Amino acid sequence: MGAGELSGRDVLARSVKGQLRRVTLGSALGCVHQLGEALVPVLIGVVIDQAVAGRNAGRLTLWLGVLALMYVTLSWSFRLGAKAGERGAEEAAHTLRLAIVGRVLDARGGAEEGRLPGELANVATEDAKRVGAVNMALMSGIWAIAGVAVSAVALLLISVTLGLIVLLGTPVLLWLGHLLSKPLERRSEAEQDRAAHASGVAADLVAGLRVLKGLGAQQAAVERYRRTSRVSLAATLRSARAESWQTGLVLALTGGFIALIALVGGRLALNGSLTLGQLVSAVGLALFLLGPLETFAWVNAELAQGRASAARVAEVLAAGPAVVDGDEPVAEPVRGELRLRGVRLGGLDGVDLDLRAGQLTGIAVTDPAGAEALLRCLGRETDPDSGSVELDGVPLTRLDPTGLRAAVLVAAHDAALFEGSLAANVTPEEESASEEADLRTERAMAAARADEVAESLPYGTATGVGEGGRSLSGGQRQRVLLARALRAGSPVLVVHDPTTAVDTVTEARIAEGLREFRQGRTTIVVTNSPALLAVTDHVFLLDAGRVGAEGTHAELVRTDATYRTAVLA
Repeated sequence: MGAGELSGRDVLARSVKGQLRRVTLGSALGCVHQLGEALVPVLIGVVIDQAVAGRNAGRLTLWLGVLALMYVTLSWSFRLGAKAGERGAEEAAHTLRLAIVGRVLDARGGAEEGRLPGELANVATEDAKRVGAVNMALMSGIWAIAGVAVSAVALLLISVTLGLIVLLGTPVLLWLGHLLSKPLERRSEAEQDRAAHASGVAADLVAGLRVLKGLGAQQAAVERYRRTSRVSLAATLRSARAESWQTGLVLALTGGFIALIALVGGRLALNGSLTLGQLVSAVGLALFLLGPLETFAWVNAELAQGRASAARVAEVLAAGPAVVDGDEPVAEPVRGELRLRGVRLGGLDGVDLDLRAGQLTGIAVTDPAGAEALLRCLGRETDPDSGSVELDGVPLTRLDPTGLRAAVLVAAHDAALFEGSLAANVTPEEESASEEADLRTERAMAAARADEVAESLPYGTATGVGEGGRSLSGGQRQRVLLARALRAGSPVLVVHDPTTAVDTVTEARIAEGLREFRQGRTTIVVTNSPALLAVTDHVFLLDAGRVGAEGTHAELVRTDATYRTAVLA
C-alpha cells in the first residue's frame, strides 16, 4: 500500500466522524424546524376554534404569543440546520478532492491511465461537489420525512381517514419518484463523462496552442474541440430534459396527492366530522406537505446525480497502481549505482546497463521510443515486462516508491512549469529561507543558465511565468526546468534532452555547468546532443533496443558509424 493511498484513506476516515456529527446535528435541527412548520396550521386551527369562534381576547393573545415563539424557533432551527448541512456538503466535497489528488499524486501512479488531465480535474471538482451535495440531500430527506410524519400524526388526531391517506400515500410517492429518477441517473453519468472529456480536450488544446500554431494545425484542433463540445452539449441537454421530466411528473403526482387530501377534508367538514378550525388545520397541513414532498423530488434528483458522480470518483480512487508496491526503505546514504539486466519494455529489447555511482553518464538513442521506455523504467512509472532495474544492488520493485522518488529524480524534457514566479518554480515553497538554501538556488540557476533568463525579465526571479510557463520562450523554459531539477539535489538525477531549444553556445555552457554542479553525484543524460555527451564520463548507445556501443564520446565518434549518425547527423 503506497503513501498516496494511505493519505487518501486517512483523509476520508478523519472526515467521516466530523461529517456524521454535522449531519446528525443538522438533521436534528431540521426535524425541529419541520415539527414547528407542521404545528403552525394546527395552532391556527386551535386559535380559530378556541379564540376566534369563542371571541375570547385573552386566549387569542395567548395563542398569538405561542405562534410568535414558534416562528422564532422555526427561524433559528432552519438557519443552524442549513448551516450544518452546507458545511457538511462542502467539507465532504473538500475531503473527496484531497483524496482524489492524493491518489493522482500517489508515487505508484495508475490513476491517470486512460484519462486526460482535464478529466481528472473535472472529477476532482464537479463530481466531488455533486457527491458532497448528497450530504445536504440526505439531511433534507430526513427533514422531509420528519415533516410528513408529524403531519400524518396531526392529521390522524384530526381525522383517522386523512392521516391514513398521508401514511399510505407517501411511500407510494417516494417509490414512484425513485423509479422516475433512474433515467436521470443514467443520463447524468453520461453528461459528466462527456463534460470531463471535453475539459480534457480543452486543456490539451490550450497546453499545446503554441505548437499547434507553429504547425498551422490550430483550425483542425479547434474543429476537434467543437465536435467534442457538441457531444457534451447534447449529453447535457438530455440530462436536463430527464431532470425536467422527473421533476415535472413528481410535482404533478404531489399536486394530485394534496388535492386528494383537501377533497377528503372538505367532505368531512361538510358532513360535520370536522370543525372549522380542524378543516383549516387539515388544509394547512395539506399545503405544508407540498414542501416535504417537493423536497423528496429534489432529493431523488440529487441522489441520482450524486450516484453517477460517486461512480466516477470511485473509479479514480480504486484505480490500480501502475507498479507493484515495495516496502523496503532506500538505504542511506544513496551511492547512486543503477543496474539494468535484460530489461524489455516498449523500445527496449533486453537492455543491460551498468550506470556507475558518482559519474556523469550519457545515453544516446537511435529510436526515441527507447529513450521514453528507459525513462519510465528509471523513474519507475512502470515496471519492465521482463528483466530488472536495481539501485545500489536492490531491485526497484522492493523499494518504497515514495523513498525511491526522493532518491532518483527523472526530469522529463516536457515537464510543466507552474503558474507563479520564476523563483517559486525553482525553489520549493515549503523550504524555509536560509543563506545556504539561497546559495544552492543561485548555483543551480547559474549552472542551467537560468540566471540569464531572470536578468531578461522585468522583475527578475519575481516575474510571473504564466500558466505552464507560457510567457517564456522554449529555451527559457528548458533552462528553468533544468535549474529546478538541479536545485532538488537528488542523489541520482536523470535528465532527458534538456537543451533542445537553446542555441549551441548556451548549450555548451549549460553542459559545463551541469557537469560542475553534479560533480561526484550520479547523473544520467539521455540525449543525442554532442555538447552534452562531450562532457560525460561514459556514453552508451542504445540501438534497436539494445546497447550497441559504449565508451567515451570522443571514442564513439571516431570508431562507431551508427553513433556518429545518431549524434552528429
